[in-house]
Amino acid sequence: MNETLLISILAASITAGTPILFAALGELITERAGITNLGVDGMMLVGAATGFMASVTFHSPWLGVGVALFAGALMALIHAYLTITLRANQVVSGLALALFGSGLSSYLGKAYVGMRPEQTFEKLPIPFLSKIPIIGPVLFKQDALVYLSYALVLLAAFYLYKTRAGLFLRALGENPAALDAVGINVFGLRYIYVVIGGALAGLGGAYLSLAYAPCWLENMTAGRGWIAVALVIFALWDPWRALAGSYLFGGIDALGFHLQVLGIPVSIFILNMLPYIFTILVLILVLIKRGGRLAAPQSLGVPYDREER
Repeated sequence: MNETLLISILAASITAGTPILFAALGELITERAGITNLGVDGMMLVGAATGFMASVTFHSPWLGVGVALFAGALMALIHAYLTITLRANQVVSGLALALFGSGLSSYLGKAYVGMRPEQTFEKLPIPFLSKIPIIGPVLFKQDALVYLSYALVLLAAFYLYKTRAGLFLRALGENPAALDAVGINVFGLRYIYVVIGGALAGLGGAYLSLAYAPCWLENMTAGRGWIAVALVIFALWDPWRALAGSYLFGGIDALGFHLQVLGIPVSIFILNMLPYIFTILVLILVLIKRGGRLAAPQSLGVPYDREER
């Protein structure tokens, strides 16, 4: 494999992994707060559709990103109300939102199918850094949203492990009663983190429709939201592992495309299945390695009831 091809595959891995990374970071934050959100794919779709519509209408991809963030947050607010206030089953609520998001995005984006926005997120090489052999073209010759994803991973890791607020976030998923006992508003904090998680899922969708493949197509996430949910388990709820996992999954996706370009006779159906086959294999390996036990937050998926404290 020559250097040019290697750089091309690695750079494509980052581009393909970025929407998964945004969604995975959002799900990681949500689950650290003790709430399971299986509606990520629907939130990504709504973010992709509304972000694309706003970008086309107002000729501003950044405005599209803002609208996608708001749309994802609004979807997550519904999930938060159902699971935190009403204490509904989190799996059922998430699945309902995934289906709702798929239908809503198809309805909203029907008139925009196949259109291309006037402005998209173009590659922005960073001076000096982009000239570093191999690493430069791969990491520092990307678009602005990829650079934003780097910053968000760094911020999430610092917040989670180095701040008092991050300690509270981890406690939300481990022992919310302990936080409640010292006067911390468990319900309010969970609302905040669920909404942030939904906003990041919407951002992942916006990346698909405004940067990765600047257009709108029905169900264009192609299950990436579900991969993001699985990736959080693979990452053991750690932002740095989520970063590596997203690029790994993105690499599998990009590899399929490059195999086609190289003319290697592999069925298109096999290539399309690769990321999902890989997801299943990774989850199996993680479970085997950890003896069937995961480092999931102890209160994940369990509605908090102050009366049961």
